[in-house]
Amino acid sequence: MSFPRQQARTRRFTIGVPRAFQISPDGRRMAFLRGRDGEDAATCLWIRDADSGHERVAADPRTVGTGDEDLPAEERARRERLRETGGGIVSYTVDAAFSRAAFTLSGRLYTVDLNAGGAPREVADAVAPVVDPAISPQGGAAAYVSGGALHVVGLDGGGDRVLAEPDGDDVTWGLAEFIAAEEMSRYRGLWWAPDGSALLAARVDDAPVDRWTISDPANPGAAAQTTAYPAAGTGDADVRLAVLSLDGDGAAEPRWIDWDRAALPYLARAGWTGGGGAAGSAEDSGAPEVVFTAQSRDQRTLVLMRADAGTGRVRRERTETDPAWVEIMPGVPAFTAGGETVWIGGGERDAHRVLLVGGREAGPADGCYLRSGADVVGARVLYSASPAGSPGEVGLWLLDTRTGATARVDAPETAGGGSGGGVVAGRLRGGTLVLQRRDMDSYGVRTVVLTGVGVGADGGTVAAEESGGVDSYAQVPDLPRPDVRFWAAGERRIPAALVLPSWYDPDSHVRLPVLMDPYGGPHAQRVVRSRSAYSTSQWFADQGFAVLIADGRGTPGVGVEWERAVHGDLAAPVLEDQVAALHDAAARFGCLDLDRVAIRGWSFGGFLAALAVLRRPEVFHAAVAGAPVTDWHLYDTHYTERYLGTPQQRPDAYVRSSALEGWADPARPLMLIHGLADDNVVFAHTQRLSSALLAAGRPHSVLPLSGITHMASEETTAENLLLLQVEFLHRSLGAHRSEG
Repeated sequence: MSFPRQQARTRRFTIGVPRAFQISPDGRRMAFLRGRDGEDAATCLWIRDADSGHERVAADPRTVGTGDEDLPAEERARRERLRETGGGIVSYTVDAAFSRAAFTLSGRLYTVDLNAGGAPREVADAVAPVVDPAISPQGGAAAYVSGGALHVVGLDGGGDRVLAEPDGDDVTWGLAEFIAAEEMSRYRGLWWAPDGSALLAARVDDAPVDRWTISDPANPGAAAQTTAYPAAGTGDADVRLAVLSLDGDGAAEPRWIDWDRAALPYLARAGWTGGGGAAGSAEDSGAPEVVFTAQSRDQRTLVLMRADAGTGRVRRERTETDPAWVEIMPGVPAFTAGGETVWIGGGERDAHRVLLVGGREAGPADGCYLRSGADVVGARVLYSASPAGSPGEVGLWLLDTRTGATARVDAPETAGGGSGGGVVAGRLRGGTLVLQRRDMDSYGVRTVVLTGVGVGADGGTVAAEESGGVDSYAQVPDLPRPDVRFWAAGERRIPAALVLPSWYDPDSHVRLPVLMDPYGGPHAQRVVRSRSAYSTSQWFADQGFAVLIADGRGTPGVGVEWERAVHGDLAAPVLEDQVAALHDAAARFGCLDLDRVAIRGWSFGGFLAALAVLRRPEVFHAAVAGAPVTDWHLYDTHYTERYLGTPQQRPDAYVRSSALEGWADPARPLMLIHGLADDNVVFAHTQRLSSALLAAGRPHSVLPLSGITHMASEETTAENLLLLQVEFLHRSLGAHRSEG
């Protein structure tokens, strides 16, 4: 099977990888999602015993649901925001005791007993289509959204109750709005109180948001889709929070959580202290409170607040400010068992993010780049960071807040072996840690279960016992081991990686055409210590290219100042760093042909690829731009305004950052690829650039993808896109296809 077909069929080798782990309070059992093999997209819910390693399928969509998925529109939108390409059971929730789980299939609600086993059963009283259910902490009920209304249904009978109904045509309850899900990584809009007596819910009014239409020219008889899209400088959704009590019958009277929404309109995180799921584990021994964070429209202020659930009265706990923007950090706020707030914010060291526990600095280790909070269990805090000088490596540290001792928990001897230096994620509960490791030693993910986890007495070791691994059923790419060289390029020490053909002989002195393969923008890294990250690059290399990947200014991992370098200009710094990395690579390795340089990318990478041939044609000779953001007026408020301000305030920043401006001669071959159903980077981006190129008499190619969203994951499309790109690049550069 060819690599393009294998990658498409396996959805980039993600099918069969164990994921979405949840651990019982005592750490003895865990639940996770995984297909039955590397091409089985019907994901199952599995249960594993931590001591024996025994695994069983708790729910198989083939036996409990329909064979063909029929997803409600709200669920399709939610999966698009999550970049979820799987099928079957793609998410689930468990109760506090880990005795029961709830999930949906084709818009219907199911529950399964995690203790006794047995077949899952449909909750007949739930009103379809069911969207984003959350089981109550006590396990007897589930909250969900249907038709924009917030419902609660008994899982053992007792009927269904509408807790809150939309009070307008553009109002929904219990769902995350577009901006929250796409840009703030908040995918939920409802949260159970720890005692199950009430729900905290978001009320979203999309009336202030402009309406755009998305149509499919291949199906002229189909009605165009109307979507609320908050483009830069236009209105955002109005989001409120309310506590809805389950006392009584019928709809609940909202107890509004009121804050200064005019100054802080963005609801970034929400939940409860005391176990109700704010951003992380919350085991506060005091009375549960509502906790949330809200951000200003210019994103220079982020405020952590608490509210009394009975009165709605709000008090501010912490305020973060920054002259550029305040980053919304994953995994926080969270709470220790003693009630101390775990937070990531600014510390005494300028231009660094620090871990704060109860307001005092508690990490990370000197020079580390702090990435996120992971889990808080009792007095222990698990967090993610990159070691100083190693932005492509991601590790896990465990902090004991009682002693202040910190130890790294992902050493190779405790994380599945290997040479170290990989990308590690993990979940901790009840003394059990599930580690998932990607590194350069092998393709895919290795999952290791550690029990009895704690920081050693010397403060530098982790006390833990390995309890076996959780197998991945994912296929391995039918490729040679990637030949990757890592280094820091140029004066700015840009993280870079070069991938050469597996058949290439460096002693031959044959110069190879260059294919730059960046993302290059905020919130994404391409130069990471994971073999799987280079499988597509290796395939392109084996077609006869030296593939160069560089993470320039604006990308995460290096430092806060590095990220801030794109403030006010999303074009010049990122393009300059690609050119600098290219020239450094050519001087360093000697096998790159600078007369034949191409660039490809998707989304921000597509924008960068188009920008490269339009502004620097003396350097770049061909480009493939997939789903490019060509005109930042057309992209959403939260992302665009973070870097450029509003078009009304900073029109100059939009001109500087536009792919429609600043072209140079000569014209170079450019292929534009875009899904017509893309509701994130809409097709108008490519249409506007194509129209401008046509008006300027510049030849180019446009490949419109009917029915394809921002994720081109449909099997035939995904396979042929790779083949068409390599043919275009060979033709454009005059390169000869290698026999290798």
